[in-house]
Parts: sequence; C-alpha cells; structure tokens
Amino acid sequence: MEIVLRLLLRRLLALPVMMFGVTALVFVILQLSPGDPAIIALGDSASEAAKALYRETHGLNDPILVQYGRYIVNLFHFDFGVTMPPEQPISALIAKAFPLTLQLTFIGVFFAAIVSFSLGVLAALYRDRWVDQVIRLLSVAAVATPSFWLGILLIQWLSLDHDIFPSGGFVPFSESPKDYILSMTLPSLALAVPVCASLIRVVRTTMVEEMDKDYVRTAIGNGVPYSTVIRYNVLRNALITPVTVLGLRVGYLLGGAVVIEQIFDLPGMGKLIFNGIVNHDLHLVQGVVLTIAFTFILVNIIVDILYLLINPRIRSL
Repeated sequence: MEIVLRLLLRRLLALPVMMFGVTALVFVILQLSPGDPAIIALGDSASEAAKALYRETHGLNDPILVQYGRYIVNLFHFDFGVTMPPEQPISALIAKAFPLTLQLTFIGVFFAAIVSFSLGVLAALYRDRWVDQVIRLLSVAAVATPSFWLGILLIQWLSLDHDIFPSGGFVPFSESPKDYILSMTLPSLALAVPVCASLIRVVRTTMVEEMDKDYVRTAIGNGVPYSTVIRYNVLRNALITPVTVLGLRVGYLLGGAVVIEQIFDLPGMGKLIFNGIVNHDLHLVQGVVLTIAFTFILVNIIVDILYLLINPRIRSL
C-alpha cells in the first residue's frame, strides 16, 4: 500500500504541470484561430461602438498573459465562461453532457477489454491453428474499419433494415433501463470494435512471448499443470502491456465518442464541441477540450496504479 500511495503522490504532483501545459496549448491555439470574437458574437451588422464595448467588457483588449491568467483563475473555480449569445454557463452544459460521454466511453472500454482479452488469450493458446487464423483475420479487418463508418453500417443493418435497435437518440437509465441499453448498444459497439481489434493482437503477442519463456517450460517439466501455469503466471505477466495500451486507448475512445455521438444523435460532449465549432464559440470548445484532456490524464494515473496491482515486480521502480 505504501508503494501505491507513493506512486499516486508522484502522479498527483505532476498533474498540475501537465494541466498547465494542456491549458496553455489549448489557449494559444484558440487565440490564433481566425475570426473576431466580437463579430462572431454580435454579427457583421453590429456597430463599431458595440464591438468595442464587447471587447472591453470581455477583456479582449487585455494582453494575452493577462487573459490567460484570468482564465486560469476561473478554471480553479470551475468557471469556463459563458457561450455565445444567448449566453449559458459552459460549466452547466458540460456537467449535463459529460456523464453521457463517460458512460459511452467506459461501456466501450468494458466491451473492448472483455472481448479482446478473451479472444487474444484464445488465439495464443491455439496459435497457428485455424482458431488463431480466424481471430487474426477478423482483428485485422476490424482494425481497418473506422468507427464512424461502422456506426453508419450498424444503423443501416440493425436499425433501418431489421428494426432491432434505435437509429439514434438517448433514453436515461432512470426512465427505462431497457431503452437505455438499446440506445447505448450500437454507439458502444461502433466505438469499441476498432480498439478491441488492436487489443486482440497485443494480447496474443504478449501471451505468446510469455508462454515461450524458460520458466513456463521449467514449471511444466516439474509437473505443474499447464492450466495452472497459464492462469497464475503467464496471464498475470502478460497483462502488463495490454493494460498499458488499453489505458492509452481511453483517450482515443473519448475522442471517438465525439464523432459517434453526432452519428447517433447523443446529447454528450460531441454535440457540445460540434456546436462550439459551428458557432465559432471558442470558450465552449476550450471547456470541452480541457475536460476531456483532464479526464485522460486521470485515467492514465489509474492505469499506473493498476500496474502495481497486476505485476509486483515494478513496485521497486
């Protein structure tokens, strides 16, 4: 437990530095974006006096460092500003949309983890046989399938042609558990399949490498049952790399959820960032991007803790 707490403390100390870098990068990129915020907010027909008043009221005439400092202070109060007229608190919009994106992402992670670990282990145990060849062929085909294209195909096959799942929309779990599952199934599948396919290959490779090591042959030669060696030694040692990859893939899933939510008309972060881009609402885009980035950093801290639980050998690092 002491080692876990020490690692957690190191990651938490690094968290402000990483977040500072993310906020600075996002702020500078959006500051360099074309377009005058005053014109975007008030329209081309607004008078010069109205535009000047808008810039002064919102601090757009201040130096860049002053604007950035004010933005950082507001972030400490979870204040991302307001949207373009009609003005709404961005924090409230994110608080409403973010839970749906998290649900979609982690359902996709759960599906990808279960299927990839199962098929990856199966392919390794039957390597170079027909089972292994079929799984590898399917994984290669799935890796080459973009999530958005798969989502469109799923809508065509399972919604329009066979009317098994809804083609879009979202029903909260509190209103109808059955409709919630139906509304989240296709988006989760579209999001998870490419990640699942890449993880299958990683799991298979690490399992094969671990099974070829000397300690496995020694244990089997000493009479230890093959299934016991696989279950208690090979699996545990082989899970390190797949867990690492899965943690990194959460960022991909969060980003992919933005596109998938648009395809399936889900009111999550994807709709927010899409509205922000269409309306040239830089503050809204900024708030969504920073929230996703912060979540990705936290997920990777959790993955670091999982390393210790899976493999005690790295506790001394």
